[in-house]
This record gives sequence, structure tokens and C-alpha cells, in this order.
Amino acid sequence: MTLPPPAQPRILVLWSAPRSRSTAFFRMMAERGDFAVVHEPFSYLAEFGETSVDGTTVHSEAELIGALREMSQRSALFFKDTTDERYPGLLADERFLREDAVHTFLIRDPCETIPSYYAINPGVREHQIGLEALHEIFSRVADLTGRTPVVLDAADLVADPAATISAYCGRVGIPYRPEALTWTPGARAEWQPSARWHEAASASSGFHGDSTAARQGGRVDVEAHPVLRGYLEHHMPHYATLRDHKLMVAASNSVLDNTK
Repeated sequence: MTLPPPAQPRILVLWSAPRSRSTAFFRMMAERGDFAVVHEPFSYLAEFGETSVDGTTVHSEAELIGALREMSQRSALFFKDTTDERYPGLLADERFLREDAVHTFLIRDPCETIPSYYAINPGVREHQIGLEALHEIFSRVADLTGRTPVVLDAADLVADPAATISAYCGRVGIPYRPEALTWTPGARAEWQPSARWHEAASASSGFHGDSTAARQGGRVDVEAHPVLRGYLEHHMPHYATLRDHKLMVAASNSVLDNTK
């Protein structure tokens, strides 16, 4: 028996560890035009002590969630956020995690994200790699909903964006819009507070991998680094568990839903 597609969510969320191509995903969602979009509201709140949602300035996670709920009453809402910090107010709001929003997740191999983070901020701390906090939100959503949330792999976004995004749209109940997979390069106002982190996304016109120069140009060897090696060892089990649940997209465009 074929199950009916899920209803389109009023709030759709993408949680991601930093440096996992989530800003390109945000750019794609903005290009669609059928969602109002908010960029990293929890991260900005943690970093700056306040953030703005649809013209409302908030100073706590509870206020932020309230503002997101209110905004979603006027338009379907998408926001993406990163887990370089832990969000206890989010974790405590069972209604928001269980029924107010559809929470989805994006992963990338920490052997790639750690050197990318270190290149921008050599003072990065262990928790900022973000996979432990990402796994915590994933587990909380799974426990509250009784369902395995959608997990995308950034490598699949680059290798086959059309098949990956089509599979994602089918799982979350939104129409697939292939025209949104490309866009005009340029920065967006939403990410100006953290613009230096999004230079590659600003220069992009779609889901592209790192250039050879970027991969080889002085990137730190994580496994040989006395501090970063410990970060990798700490976060790798969280990444591995999330990877076990990822939406697997075959090169033939057939989709394997690994949510057992």
C-alpha cells in the first residue's frame, strides 16, 4: 500500500553542524519562493544575545520560538541553524520539537568540517564542531515523535543535488522545484552578521564541492594535530550514528530510505 505524502509543514527546519553546506541549502530554499526564510536565529541569539525574527527582537530561546510560531501563522516558514552551541530552551520545548515544526538534519564528515572551521577560526573549541549537539537534537526529536527524522549527507548534495533534494522534498511533504537548484551568486542580507562564514555560499550558483585549491591549500591535518585530533575522536561517534540514518540517494536517482 502506498502511503499518502505528508502534509506540507508550517515550519520546516534544517539543523546542521557548522561548515556542512547548510548555507547553500538555505539559499536553495530562499530561491523556491514558497517559504519565508530565517537564517540561524538560535546561533545569532547565542552569539549576539539577541536576534530579530520578522521585525521582532528577541532575547531568549523561549521568545525566539514564540516569534517563529507567530511568523509561521502568516506564511510557511523555513529556517536553518547550526549547532556550534547547545540550545537548552529548544530541547525543553516538547511541543515545538514534536508537532509545531518538521525538524530535518544535515551532516558532513568531520574530517572535512573541522579543517574548514579551523581555517576561519583557529581558536575553535571542541563543542563548536557541533555534531554532539546535532545528535542531541536528532535524538530528542526522534524520541518525542516516534519517527526517525530526515538526515541528509552534504556529500550527496554535491554529488547529485537533483536526486537528493527531490528525495528530501518527498519526505517532508513539499513540492520538488528543480529550478531552485541554481541561483545568481551574491550575498544575502540574512547572513550579513556572519558574512565571513558564508563567502563560498555567496560566490556559489548551486551545490558545488570544494575546489582542489581549497581542499589542498594549507588545510590542517586534523589527525596529526594535537588538539583537533581529540575533537575528531569526540565527534566521530555522533557523526557515525547520524550517518546510519541518512537518506541514501543512489546515482541512478532511486532512493534508499535508511531509517530503520
